[in-house]
Amino acid sequence: MRIMAIDYGDAHTGVAISDATGLLAGYTTTIHSRKPETAVQEIARLVQERQVEEVVLGFPKNMDGSESLRAPLYRQFAALLEEALGKPPVLWDERRTTIDAHRILFDAGKNGKKRKKTVDAVAASLILEGYLTFRRTQKDPIP
Repeated sequence: MRIMAIDYGDAHTGVAISDATGLLAGYTTTIHSRKPETAVQEIARLVQERQVEEVVLGFPKNMDGSESLRAPLYRQFAALLEEALGKPPVLWDERRTTIDAHRILFDAGKNGKKRKKTVDAVAASLILEGYLTFRRTQKDPIP
């Protein structure tokens, strides 16, 4: 089962797709558009092309767990995705993913300009890895 994770942003939307087993993060890309409809159209194309069965949308929360001020914007984007894909995306807590993505890229020696081009795809990978780990622990709980 292929799973897609999305790190939605105002100008760049990161996408990460798992392998066919749904166990490992694999393909990543960044959609460069300020128009939500364009991002949704490209996501729908990738869902069909890559045979994705489940979509996870990073959802903004504050450090105390409450919804951030941007949450309504993400709910609107989730509604557009549901309309285009025929089922709602899973809303997944994305706290610290962008910060962690910047740190990973910095540690890898990427300068600010290069980080800006790939940070959203890395953040989507972190969202995907978190979700895949959650799914595995739900299927194989530790006794």
